[in-house]
Amino acid sequence: NAGKQTITELPETSYFDSSTSFGMIRGGKIAAAILGAMEVAENGDLANWMIPGKLVKGMGGAMDLVAGVGRVVVVMDHTNKHGESKLLKSCTLPLTGKGVVDRVITNLGVLDVVEGGLKIVECAEGVTEDELRAATEATIVN
Repeated sequence: NAGKQTITELPETSYFDSSTSFGMIRGGKIAAAILGAMEVAENGDLANWMIPGKLVKGMGGAMDLVAGVGRVVVVMDHTNKHGESKLLKSCTLPLTGKGVVDRVITNLGVLDVVEGGLKIVECAEGVTEDELRAATEATIVN
């Protein structure tokens, strides 16, 4: 129910009930999850929620998801609205999971979490490697 729709709003064949989906997640039956994030650290730590009272209400089920999935791919903006990197040496927001992120896809490129930091897989069209590196606080390894 990540989209916050009620069961009556969805076609009958397009959903699992909560207990089935929870069992699939905790039973290790999910190969990959694609999540949004507010911050990702160079060691794969993930922060995708903020302190109550802020813009985001809370972590939801993401902690369960990242604990029971085989691969975590994060899709996010590379920088915040102030132009500061969201790919950090270490997360400043509360963690959703430690060392769980495998790949990050941003508007500037695709990076994998590897030993020692992040490795550039691909730059977005029109973005140079130097521009991607300049927008990234996390360590980028070759």
